[in-house]
Amino acid sequence: MPGMVVFGRRWGIASDDLVFPGSFELFVRVLWWIGALILYIHHRGNFDCNGRILHTYLVGLLVVLGLIILTLSAIVYVSAQGTITNPGPRRSIPVLVYLRALLYIPELVWACLGAVWVSDGKGCDPATVGAVIAAVIASWIILLFTGLGVVFVFDPLGNPRPQQAVMEPLGVREEGTQLFSTARSLATKVWESRLRLLCCCLPQDENYRAAFSSIAQLFSGFFSDTDLVPSDIAAGLALLHQEQDKMERSRDPDIVVALSPSSPTGGDLETELEKAAHCMQFAAAAYGWPLFIYSNPFTGPCKLSGDCCRSQAAEYEIVGGDNLGCHFSSILHSTGLQYRDFIYVSFHNQIYEIPFFVALDHKREAVLVAVRGTLSLKDVLTDLSAECEDLPVDGVSGASYGHKGISQAAGYIYKKLVNDGILNQAFSVAPEYKLVITGHSLGAGTASILAILLRNSFPNLQCYAFSPPGGLLSKALADYSKDFVVSVVLGKDLVPRLSIPNMEDLKRRILKIVSNCNKPKYRILLRGCWYELFGGEPDDFPTELQNRREEELSQPLVIHNSSSYQSLGSDDSPVHKATHLPLFPPGRILYITEDGPPRRHCFSQVKYQAEWASEATFMSILISPSMLGDHMPDIVLGALNRLINDKPFSMCTSSLSNS
Repeated sequence: MPGMVVFGRRWGIASDDLVFPGSFELFVRVLWWIGALILYIHHRGNFDCNGRILHTYLVGLLVVLGLIILTLSAIVYVSAQGTITNPGPRRSIPVLVYLRALLYIPELVWACLGAVWVSDGKGCDPATVGAVIAAVIASWIILLFTGLGVVFVFDPLGNPRPQQAVMEPLGVREEGTQLFSTARSLATKVWESRLRLLCCCLPQDENYRAAFSSIAQLFSGFFSDTDLVPSDIAAGLALLHQEQDKMERSRDPDIVVALSPSSPTGGDLETELEKAAHCMQFAAAAYGWPLFIYSNPFTGPCKLSGDCCRSQAAEYEIVGGDNLGCHFSSILHSTGLQYRDFIYVSFHNQIYEIPFFVALDHKREAVLVAVRGTLSLKDVLTDLSAECEDLPVDGVSGASYGHKGISQAAGYIYKKLVNDGILNQAFSVAPEYKLVITGHSLGAGTASILAILLRNSFPNLQCYAFSPPGGLLSKALADYSKDFVVSVVLGKDLVPRLSIPNMEDLKRRILKIVSNCNKPKYRILLRGCWYELFGGEPDDFPTELQNRREEELSQPLVIHNSSSYQSLGSDDSPVHKATHLPLFPPGRILYITEDGPPRRHCFSQVKYQAEWASEATFMSILISPSMLGDHMPDIVLGALNRLINDKPFSMCTSSLSNS
């Protein structure tokens, strides 16, 4: 529901968000009250050690705690009423919040009184002194956490948003448009300030300032047209996950097979899987020692310890970054190559400039370029620079554009490879070898665009992109890349489905499912946590509001005249379709899925199957506990290895250690 308005401003918390924090504090306060009562009964009639102060303190503490317990009980009860979009039964929450805030005053006074008694409590019963000290410390801790909570839910854009008395039909503009535009401009400035604060340790040059500005515009545009709090989004994601699982279980397997895209022969699929598994070792190795230690927590440090500080003469050039010895040693262990096989290794990392290495892969007779994925805050800024940038390519008809940040990262590596003569040096050593480019995540997107840029100079090049970003290339460039790029996607990985249009679609689906659910939020969240941890059957989702239009809700979840407001009317809303340019994943897509029921715990044995999929398969974000785990490079490598060896895969085993 919309953020709660108290003390004259909107906060990043709703009136139905007080059930869990209120219940926790209520539990603590009841235990505290019982302890104070026991202490009072123990000393009743015998307050011989600063007796009057102790008697006054204990009686006052019991009274204050009793009032707080009653207030918290009322807050928890009222906050649990109604639904996300029906805050009517919770209309008294602001009054209860004011009352609870007033009770902090006597609590603060009594904490000071207890401190005074403790300071003059020499010669008193140690148990009594300890109990009072514990009560005083508990008071100050609760006050401290309350202050932190206020800071956490503070909304810099917290001026109450005016509610229209008359709800206009969907898609009709009014004078509030200018107000919405002003609010969005202010939101952009707030997001830019947040980014600067988060990245305060990074250089503040022109590239970074431009990135902050563009990312702030992206975030403000995505969030400013809704009136949701974080718990609403969490509840919506929990509901969506169960709804998607219910639809998946009811789907006819024969229909899935019939709708799958036409694919090459099974032999071609097996060949591509073997090549992909081989290249994934290099894509994972590009992450350096952090991923190697993560995948080999017991043996990794011992393997690297002897090489981290060693200076080794070799024919390669290594530049940039810290801990170069550890990074390079981990690459050697992960790939099985020798020192002499490396032509160029760069760990230099800035925004739009990411690490990569060039090596001779004698097993596949290839000059291999491996690009690192996201591993630093600078890489995150590159990922989030998601607006479109023109990417003209000879021989491509139609609109040619791509992800700005990744396009610039590919341009940086292209200049290094071509202008600095790195590729010429590699092919002078092995002129008969072919060019292969690979990478994972951000590295996969960069490798794909780099392959497009190098295609005319190296017609036989191949690119293997693992878990590439979904919002990467225009349709024309994505189709063009199918001749030489193979993308590998595992399961419900979020990143290949991540694009601005898909995020807008996810926001719209969250708004609809939250609006249509008649359960209180705390029940949705409890059921969602249980379902994620232990599984079971998805809920039936009672939807008594299903046939009600958005404007009939007691409080709307979207700002009027915004794109989200208009798109709620129909999935085919022109606003919904035309807000952002569509972007697609690169190349042919090799889709790896679990063969059998979804796993529910770490040590489940998983078998995989692979098929060719179209980009339409990734036009919707799937909610699942594995949506992040399926993106991890060691998990992708393990799935590929088990797939080509036809063995089940335990999700808790290390993949790199077996490569």
